[in-house]
Amino acid sequence: MISYMKSLSQCVLFRKLEEVEIENIINSLIYTVKCYEKDEVIAIENDDCDSLGIILSGNVEIHKPFPSGKVVTINHFSAGNVFGEALVFSEKHVYPATIISSDNSEVMYIKREDIVKMMANNPVIINNFMGVLSNRILMLNNRLTNLSYDSLRKKIANILLLEYNRQKSTSITLPYSRKKMAELLNIPRPSLSRELVNMKEEGIIDFYKNKVKILNITKLEDSLL
Repeated sequence: MISYMKSLSQCVLFRKLEEVEIENIINSLIYTVKCYEKDEVIAIENDDCDSLGIILSGNVEIHKPFPSGKVVTINHFSAGNVFGEALVFSEKHVYPATIISSDNSEVMYIKREDIVKMMANNPVIINNFMGVLSNRILMLNNRLTNLSYDSLRKKIANILLLEYNRQKSTSITLPYSRKKMAELLNIPRPSLSRELVNMKEEGIIDFYKNKVKILNITKLEDSLL
């Protein structure tokens, strides 16, 4: 357990709790820890979801495969985040997409009954759990908003402004590669690169790999009009 304490203390479910409190909570539960190699499948679409997954190390991606063979990356989560938090309490508790370990990862699984027990004994965890659900709803709303935009420029501007507001800085680091950004925006990668270059030439942004500097926030906001 001690080897997992640093990761658990950074988990969104245990915010505002001391390590000794987290250790006491986890020791009172039944849990399992599984290790996954890079690109290993954690769960396939329609697999049963009977546990909450806490990412102790590594990164996890949510993929949606289509009959055409195309695979879209819906989301990605790093260490300290969780997945399956809503599914375990739904009537149809199955994964709606495929979950992949994008790095060598460790995941702790806690079953529904123990999640209820954990929340019943600690109001801070209930608060944190509700926060996770609220953030997921906001994230989904942002994705739907982005898909509703009718131009590539608007899609890019929206995602950059979301990161600007989240990171509170005009110098932002995108939490994914150019390839992943294209998948999230559901656009071809070459088209994304061309539009980023166009925005750079117009003096709106500058960029290097996954780092972006917003040079003119007004023009970036005007891109959404």
